[in-house]
Amino acid sequence: MNTADKIKQLAKAYAPETVQVRRHIHANPELSFEEYNTASYVKQILESYGIASENMAETGLVALIKGRNPEKKTIALRADLDALPIVEANEVDYKSKNQGVMHACGHDVHTASLLGAARILQELRDEFEGTIKLVFQPGEEKFPGGASIMIKEGVLQNPSPEGIIGQHVFPLLPAGKVGFRSGMYMASADEIYITVKGKGGHAAIPEMNIDPVLISAHLIVALQQIVSRHASPKIPTVLSFGKLEAKGATNVIPNEVKIEGTFRTMNEVWRKEAHQKIKKLTESLCESMGGSCDIDIKNGYPFLQNDPELTGRARAAAELYLGEDNVVDLDLWMGAEDFAYYSQEVPACFYRLGTRNEARGITSGVHTPTFDIDETALETSIGLMAFIALQELNA
Repeated sequence: MNTADKIKQLAKAYAPETVQVRRHIHANPELSFEEYNTASYVKQILESYGIASENMAETGLVALIKGRNPEKKTIALRADLDALPIVEANEVDYKSKNQGVMHACGHDVHTASLLGAARILQELRDEFEGTIKLVFQPGEEKFPGGASIMIKEGVLQNPSPEGIIGQHVFPLLPAGKVGFRSGMYMASADEIYITVKGKGGHAAIPEMNIDPVLISAHLIVALQQIVSRHASPKIPTVLSFGKLEAKGATNVIPNEVKIEGTFRTMNEVWRKEAHQKIKKLTESLCESMGGSCDIDIKNGYPFLQNDPELTGRARAAAELYLGEDNVVDLDLWMGAEDFAYYSQEVPACFYRLGTRNEARGITSGVHTPTFDIDETALETSIGLMAFIALQELNA
């Protein structure tokens, strides 16, 4: 029996347990950097498979599966543990027991999948050379991102992986299929906070005031020039403002207006340049209209780049394991992921796991109260991740 068939057999056998693990994690979600019970549960599962683990970043875990000649090569596999502050609307047996907290981004799937893949790889450890590093990280959903903390604490050392692989649920793609994209894939994500300051007063006598609402209106329009006239058309860039707070009234001009937005791109050099241009334009425009401002741009996650060679091999492994018809090309995605921190340090591959089932009404997007998955995707997930890891060790 070849490796793919052997893994498929094991994935089929372990899929029911993986479903139960996923449901337990889904029913007991914990917010970013509060994943104490989740980490403890994962540690117990790993121990039951004969895999020792160590805590890292307080609520994260790292573990090693050593094959023959473990020093030959190391590949890392990553999952995230945290949930979101969302009230779950699904009426299922495994509905969240923690009111206001929900696994609405599939991290329960990612964690259960890595555990299932780990069980397969642990069983096959006498049949491969090298080491598999398992990374269960906290806080993907919350700045500064658990990945950045894990990296600072040495998750990419002792042993250092030659590549890292992660996957993410994708409700736009049917269960049974996966998607890959080589090169730049997901955007950096920075938060912009601006306070436009003027001089408030009666709206009937605007000449006596410095209107921060008018300044803000001009500013929001003017800042779009950063994208339309300064960003290269070859670099995906988004500048959006989602919050504008002016606490005046129909006849009251307020003293200040607060603006919040996001800047996203896929080029780290342009990212830094854009921050400076946003600050300079904001300050100069406010001053030219008689006002002033405070501006704070918080650096979020970097952009995510899939290493072409590693991603090419992973995609080839997926086609071999699932068949070419079940492997698709992904488009650029302006969402952000803290897996990007790993991709800035070592060759990385971040691919998508299809979880959609229209016939069963499983179509909701991530970060919504009705997000769920077709759990048949878990058999695909655990088998494919194990197979990609072994193919990469042999590459």
